[in-house]
Amino acid sequence: MAKVVSPTSDVILYFLALFIPPLTVFFKRGLAADFWINILLWIFGWIPGVIHAWYVLSKARIVGG
Repeated sequence: MAKVVSPTSDVILYFLALFIPPLTVFFKRGLAADFWINILLWIFGWIPGVIHAWYVLSKARIVGG
């Protein structure tokens, strides 16, 4: 199984995550659990929301198998 790193087009999402983390998670995952987790983290503080958004954006996808 090969891991695929997030594409360079995600650079815009990384930058946007600095300002509105839940929006970037929504663009990447939709209304999945990650979105709601990010909303809660963003309510608790800006930094946890940004860190979680960057984590979701950088999560490697497994291709094949």
